[in-house]
Amino acid sequence: MKIKNICCIGAGYVGGPTMAVIAHKCPDIKVTIVDINEQRIADWNNEDVSKLPIYEPGLADIVLSARGKNLFFSTDIEKAINEAEMIFISVNTPTKTYGVGKGMAADLKYIELCARQIAEVAKDDKIVVEKSTLPVRTAQAIKNILENTGNGVNFQILSNPEFLAEGTAIDDLLHPDRVLIGGDTDEAGQKAIGALVDVYANWISRDKILTTNVWSSELSKLTANAFLAQRVSSINAMSELCEKTGADVNEVAKAIGMDSRIGSKFLKSSVGFGGSCFQKDILNLVYIAKSYGLNEVADYWEQVIIMNDHQKRRFGANIVKTLYNTVSGKKIAFLGWAFKKDTNDTRESASIYVADDLLYEQANIAVYDPKVKEKAIYRDLNYLSTRTEEENKKGVTVHIDPYEACKDAHAIAVLTEWDEFKTYDWQKIYDNMKKPAFVFDGRNILDEGALRDIGFIFQGIGK
Repeated sequence: MKIKNICCIGAGYVGGPTMAVIAHKCPDIKVTIVDINEQRIADWNNEDVSKLPIYEPGLADIVLSARGKNLFFSTDIEKAINEAEMIFISVNTPTKTYGVGKGMAADLKYIELCARQIAEVAKDDKIVVEKSTLPVRTAQAIKNILENTGNGVNFQILSNPEFLAEGTAIDDLLHPDRVLIGGDTDEAGQKAIGALVDVYANWISRDKILTTNVWSSELSKLTANAFLAQRVSSINAMSELCEKTGADVNEVAKAIGMDSRIGSKFLKSSVGFGGSCFQKDILNLVYIAKSYGLNEVADYWEQVIIMNDHQKRRFGANIVKTLYNTVSGKKIAFLGWAFKKDTNDTRESASIYVADDLLYEQANIAVYDPKVKEKAIYRDLNYLSTRTEEENKKGVTVHIDPYEACKDAHAIAVLTEWDEFKTYDWQKIYDNMKKPAFVFDGRNILDEGALRDIGFIFQGIGK
């Protein structure tokens, strides 16, 4: 089965970059990315690629190489579904905020809407690929919807989870550790798997393309994120012990990371992990375990989230404690709002929760982030519904100049590990701050010795 037309429903952080790379590497395949959000599609089609809706190093060049040739962005979902032999579903699967499973289970309403639309529109056989992160056995639900339309179209459902790290997504797509494809074990299922393998084989060695049954593929995505998040929470748990005992968490991480059985990756202590995947996927895993009565398994993984929440909360509490137990009326400058460097994604960013805690303490917060827009910052705070939108506007100011954000501040909190923060004129920043001047480095990226020599009272994580 030779694929000539691909449709991707969802033009977000996964669908956009993934399909752009497929189009870039497969010039013989027409790739159409569709979304109901007209503004998002307009942004993807903007001639000025600096205005793409997603910031990711290398993405603009990839989009430019294929857009208008074999890469298209459209709101005409039905046309794209009709033309495609292969349809990727890459829509949002947020944690439920209502009903059974509230706060843990994945909300699959957008997935189901996609399946119903595909079923309604399709006139010939299709391969439907789960690209969104989904609970185990979601493929069965999609299959049930697609096969009960009565229009005689045959559908094959594949699971092809993404393993992208935001900030390095393009490199991850061009040079992946592995590509995972799960499908049915019968002949038709294996043919569908082979069709998707052939797409990726245009630029990825076949020995890096792993094929499994669909259930293993779905669960592997949740498990991978759970293991990575577990490492972050583990080193963050030790960071608090380091602070009490006089150990240095960076030295501890280096020592244990040199053990080949452990390895050095994901042992960077910080104010806590964020992003759209880790927390959502672990909560999903917890919910699935509980639904099967595996309470001990659920409790084990839930502790990873509890530890991460604790790390965020104690960072804010430490700022209050260090500033003489009150930040009321004091200006606290936030350097960074994105959940990590080299992305404009703010979902579940530690900054949101630290800011929320400090606003509760009546602090005045000044935010600077090189890629996050003002409206996104207010949206994140308003989503918590802790206070009115007017109160958030009053308590938080957003700046386009980091020096202005830090001017007259009592303290600076580094919340994102943007490289540019290391290159600032910290003497100039110190001279324009209230004294004593405090720096709380939530990412352990600054030169502690140099800042102390200038006169800052400096606190890092795990020291």
